[in-house]
Amino acid sequence: MRLGILGGTFDPIHLGHLRLAEEVGEAFDLEKVYIIPAASPPHKGGKEVTSFHHRFEMARLAVEGSSLLTALDLEGRRKGFSYSIETLKEFHRLHPSDLELFFVLGTDAFLEIETWKDYRDLFDYAHFVVIQRPGTLLRNTEAHLFSLGISFTKDGEGRFVGPSGNRVFFIETTLMDISSTEIREKAGAGKSIRYLVPESVRCYIINNGLYRSHGVS
Repeated sequence: MRLGILGGTFDPIHLGHLRLAEEVGEAFDLEKVYIIPAASPPHKGGKEVTSFHHRFEMARLAVEGSSLLTALDLEGRRKGFSYSIETLKEFHRLHPSDLELFFVLGTDAFLEIETWKDYRDLFDYAHFVVIQRPGTLLRNTEAHLFSLGISFTKDGEGRFVGPSGNRVFFIETTLMDISSTEIREKAGAGKSIRYLVPESVRCYIINNGLYRSHGVS
């Protein structure tokens, strides 16, 4: 069983998130890619985040009709901060022993992974799929990987293998220069967010009056 995990705040989820998940699922022949909104993101530094209920509902609406993508409220069921290590452990508890997990994140998050809870243990539970961002050199992310204090080796195919046998992949996907911050600001200012988010998500934002405090209207 090969499953992917794409976590994030998703405030709101947008077409860039969905295209990324779609391409990773296809590239690694995954049965499912789970979109998992963080209930209480530990790296937001006290910044206000839209309620989990709304963020999960938008994620659920966004993936309706997809045979590959599924929204999961796993982190919403736990109390306290939403730590990735707990999510990975929970997946292994819920699924068979032959589970292969692919944990998807961007280079910006990967370069800060030392600030994550039990970050060295993360690589014992999943392959890592690191999405290269424009302007981030591959050699910098490779150097960071080797600085983590984990005995990674480079195999003959240019992949990085950890002591657990799990690998780290550095890949590129279709660039869609969309940010949730920009969407919140546009929605708050009464500007169009059409074609930045799925239509069902756009309607949900309007119908529930989300992000009004982010702009002038």
